[in-house]
Amino acid sequence: MSGAPAPQDAAVVSHLSALHRAVARIGTTLDEATTCEELTRESARQIGGTAAVLRPDDQAGTRYGAVSGDPEMLPDARWAAAVAREAAGPVQGRTARPPSGDTRPALCVPVATGSDDYGTLVCARDGAPFTRAEAEFSALLAERAASHIRQAREHERVGGLVGRLQSALLAEPGRPHPNLDIAIRYLPAGQSALVGGDWCETVRLHFGRTLLVVGDVMGHGLEAAVDMSAYRSALRYIASADLPPHRVLRQLDDLASREPDRRPATCLVARVDPAREQVTLSSAGHLPPAVIDAEGRASLLPVPVGPPLGTGLGGYQPGTHRLDPSQTLVLFTDGLVERRHEDIDQSLRRLARLTFATAASLERVLDTVLFGLDARNAEDDVAVLAARVRARADRAEEAQH
Repeated sequence: MSGAPAPQDAAVVSHLSALHRAVARIGTTLDEATTCEELTRESARQIGGTAAVLRPDDQAGTRYGAVSGDPEMLPDARWAAAVAREAAGPVQGRTARPPSGDTRPALCVPVATGSDDYGTLVCARDGAPFTRAEAEFSALLAERAASHIRQAREHERVGGLVGRLQSALLAEPGRPHPNLDIAIRYLPAGQSALVGGDWCETVRLHFGRTLLVVGDVMGHGLEAAVDMSAYRSALRYIASADLPPHRVLRQLDDLASREPDRRPATCLVARVDPAREQVTLSSAGHLPPAVIDAEGRASLLPVPVGPPLGTGLGGYQPGTHRLDPSQTLVLFTDGLVERRHEDIDQSLRRLARLTFATAASLERVLDTVLFGLDARNAEDDVAVLAARVRARADRAEEAQH
């Protein structure tokens, strides 16, 4: 026969519900300082008085951190640190009365998880000493905070690692020959600090030629960035042999397919020959480049497309087009044009419909591309490279006469 819950059962449910809400209010972000503030605020709310966090590396005379309440109520920091050392280990916390005639009780609870020590929660109040139940409750809150502080520090560590990796990977590519001007932009998705798998590279070749490359490793984050670095390093090594673009892709594909953990990638390789005023391209599953003529009109260059790198299928072919000093070549990754629920052909048409100022600088060209396609709100990383052959001095003089 069912009936209303016993009063003691209702009290237990109510107590557990309140405990759950209290714990949930700690660790709402991945910011360590915010977590400490949430810990002391909740401790002061639940057991009264003042609460603060004493860092394990604090020296004598330093102040408490994340104080909630009246800081004058807190005991001497050196005394609290000594009590905290005694309270470390399996003990949940320690209540004591500070020396020097201070009659206010204090509670010192380690903010620790496992072997990781992040400080001490120190509580003080007027009136009755802290009970064992209050000490255990404070220990629960401190353990929750310690767990989130550990996550915050790990997040910061990984973020710093990715940031350093980003700086290294997105450093200025190798310089092209003086007969070629280039400009490059990279926009991570969402304007975050995390690098993805998009990249650009330039490699000097013999006889005044320059190899231009854009690539896009499938996926995002640190793993994609690591594979991107591997592709980029391999590209530099292979390109030193001065192979045609389709053979560069063939060797890149062969190397990547031997590593089962390597993520596939798309790649577009363009060899610019200013002396012949031509560009030879080959694509591994990558979108075609755009070329802007002297009138500021954009169009897409047809390029033979082979499978992405890492499949081991090969089958790359070259395509050659004219490229004179009046034209600008634009290579890009798919994040520039692709939009959710939009056909890729429609996306590419939006690029081809852009108009550019005549004789615009390469930086101005990139500004127009990024603004016209709203690249700063793109759903994926964006890498764009613009290149233009410099007019030869003798031809420039002829044009003036």
